[in-house]
This record gives sequence, structure tokens and C-alpha cells, in this order.
Amino acid sequence: MEVSGKVKVVSAEIQVSATFKKRELVVTTDEQYPQTIMIEFAQDKCDLLNACAVGEEVKVSINLRGREWVNPQGETKYFNSLQGWRIEKVQQTAPAAAPQMPPMPAAEAFAPATDFKEEEHDDLPF
Repeated sequence: MEVSGKVKVVSAEIQVSATFKKRELVVTTDEQYPQTIMIEFAQDKCDLLNACAVGEEVKVSINLRGREWVNPQGETKYFNSLQGWRIEKVQQTAPAAAPQMPPMPAAEAFAPATDFKEEEHDDLPF
């Protein structure tokens, strides 16, 4: 899956435990109803965000993760997360200019016919 949009936030690295680190990226999509989406990058994928800057257009490849958790009261809760694994900068392309015809010298462009004879008749019906 992919999410495209403009980078809103790039968080600092968070050391969750001695063996686990993560980093968060917030992207605002460019749709009729823009969405602000938080994507987590974990472990070695944290370094992918070093080249990201706020305001850049990006395309992020993600995996949708889900898990079940039972709280101390015995209630079961469900959580979803988006885990990023690749990020690409989207190149803004300028609209291509319309092709232009080579200029024609004015004398050649509208030169009158010189071999026109009134008495010659053609068979055109109009």
C-alpha cells in the first residue's frame, strides 16, 4: 500500500526499549478531504526519515498492522498501525510548454499568387 502527501512532521527517534526504536512521520494527503496520517518507522527504517523535510511531497510504502490486547480488567482492545518501509520524494514537474512552429518570414507567409489566370476554369462546385 502507498500513501502520498506533504510532510507535516518528522519526529525525533524514540528509544522505546534497549532493543527497539521508532520514528514517526506525519503526512497530509492532497485529496478533496485531506487526511493527516501518522506512519511509524521502526528499527533500521528510522534512518529513511533523515532525508525528509517538512513541506516535501512524498510517497510512502506502508504495511497495515493490527493487534489484539487484553487490558488488566479483562477487556479486549484492538489497535491498528501503519508501518512505513520505503519513502520516495515526489518530483514536482512543470507543465510542458506548447510546441512552437518555426517562424515563417512575413513575405513568404502571405505572398499573392503570381500565376493566376482569370480565364482558367476549375470544376469545383463552390
